[in-house]
Amino acid sequence: MLAQTFTTAADGVLLRPMTSADLPRAHALTTEMRWPHRPADWELAFSHGEGLVAERDGEVIATGLRWRWGERHATIGLVVVSPACQGRRIGHRMMSALLEGLDGHTVLLHATAQGRGLYERLGFMRTGEIRQHQGVAQPAPLVAPGPGWRLRPAGLQEAPALQALDAAARGMPRHALIQDLLDSAEACVVLDHEGEPKGFAMLRRFGRGHAIGPVVAPDAEGAKALIAHLAGLNAGHFTRIDIDFASGLAEWLESFGLLRVDAPTTMVRGASVAPPPGAPALFAIVMQALG
Repeated sequence: MLAQTFTTAADGVLLRPMTSADLPRAHALTTEMRWPHRPADWELAFSHGEGLVAERDGEVIATGLRWRWGERHATIGLVVVSPACQGRRIGHRMMSALLEGLDGHTVLLHATAQGRGLYERLGFMRTGEIRQHQGVAQPAPLVAPGPGWRLRPAGLQEAPALQALDAAARGMPRHALIQDLLDSAEACVVLDHEGEPKGFAMLRRFGRGHAIGPVVAPDAEGAKALIAHLAGLNAGHFTRIDIDFASGLAEWLESFGLLRVDAPTTMVRGASVAPPPGAPALFAIVMQALG
């Protein structure tokens, strides 16, 4: 757990644990930054992690959250400093506090261009890039799975299998998060090979409309089949997907209206989170904060 006692710095800024009462102001900060998060998106993120706020004169001016996945892995995100307070090392103090107790952990985050230098100074290394694609989805050409493969809705008792697929692909056990996403997703489709689930993808509410993610598949063709199905379900509506750039899906997504709008950097402190040989791959993340 994050430490519960903090002192006010010489500049009058107090770092303290985030509570649910801070979520409306946290949401206001991301709105000020023109990030698309809804209150419900903040609630989901906070429910699975622990956070800090920076407060001055009783006003929340910065936030940061971390999520522990098992005993050796964590992610950090939603590190936001009000534009009026940037350039005062508040982000550095926030990150240093979030990293306390995570020595020996693999810690993953997705960095904006503005934050990358700070994270490098704190020991994070660049390992890849995310491509954020969004727009009003057009009907996507369906991708037919090969012989023995099929797409089908997720079953009511299928959470353990999908949790295992996600853990193998992300390299971190996130069972409670995947269960929560399953419970709230508008659609979850499974890529099945001769009766055994080999991949899955979810369509759920997020930000300005809907998001597709996570997407777990054994290869790019399987990922395309999953994404095309969900994009077709959401055709005519705003859709977002955050893909691993190494997936090679960028041009294909743009062909049906999901254009690239951002390219955050994937950074890791500690051991690699690459999946082992033979494991499925994570083609699209849940959200940039959670990974």
